[in-house]
Amino acid sequence: MRRIEMFKQAMNEKRALKVISGINNMDLNRVEMIVSSAIEAKATAVDVAATKEVIELSQKLILDMNSDIMLMVSSVVPMELANAVNLYNVDAIELGNFEMLYEQGLTMTSEQIINLVEETLSLIKDHRSEILFSVTIPGMLPIAEQITLARKLEDLHIDLIQTEGHVTEMNTMLEGTRMLLNQAELTIANTIELSKNIELPIMTSSHINTVTAQLAFAAGASVIGCGSCINKLETKISMLAVISNLVEIANRNGMMLSVLNDTKLMSTTLV
Repeated sequence: MRRIEMFKQAMNEKRALKVISGINNMDLNRVEMIVSSAIEAKATAVDVAATKEVIELSQKLILDMNSDIMLMVSSVVPMELANAVNLYNVDAIELGNFEMLYEQGLTMTSEQIINLVEETLSLIKDHRSEILFSVTIPGMLPIAEQITLARKLEDLHIDLIQTEGHVTEMNTMLEGTRMLLNQAELTIANTIELSKNIELPIMTSSHINTVTAQLAFAAGASVIGCGSCINKLETKISMLAVISNLVEIANRNGMMLSVLNDTKLMSTTLV
């Protein structure tokens, strides 16, 4: 429970960072490198695949390294999420991400997502109060439909929603910073629109990296989810460097907002 509360505090202060190992990453050596790097760099959470071997390895690393990092498990299969909660006592679950489905030419409708959420809730009802439940909002849905879906998730008492984007052919033709900004454009735009219309905290994911992280926070994110900018790296030292940089960006955002809030409070008191 302490790990969840620490994550929620960082989320409320808009300085939370989730490192994403990958929903399809079953390579235990890679998982160990990513999770241990996230722990050492003091990320707020780490997100791993919903298999027994990956979960148990991650839990062992967290225990052995005496870490307060929150362990989240992602899947699009309700029973896998339920097993992560009921059998392995993970801290958090996420219904998503859906990129693996997109790669197969499949899409997710709002109705399908609500059905999956309700099925998952029914399977974890005995432990619902003990865990954090996040749901990904498909970035390909029209924004009005995303807002409606998010409001339904609020009614179901989901704790957090995650935005996403996608890479187009045009994105891949660009280079350097322009490519990075274009790849993150959709998920950041979705964050802006959702943050104006719902009360749920938002985790901005998909192509968030050291270039786009601050833009995600400025758009209204309480959490940033970073995966590809870390997973593509080949050495632990490079992973540590990138995650440490992301942690610094997140902490700087939290400090800036704290100063702004203190200034507003002081101004109100003086008036």
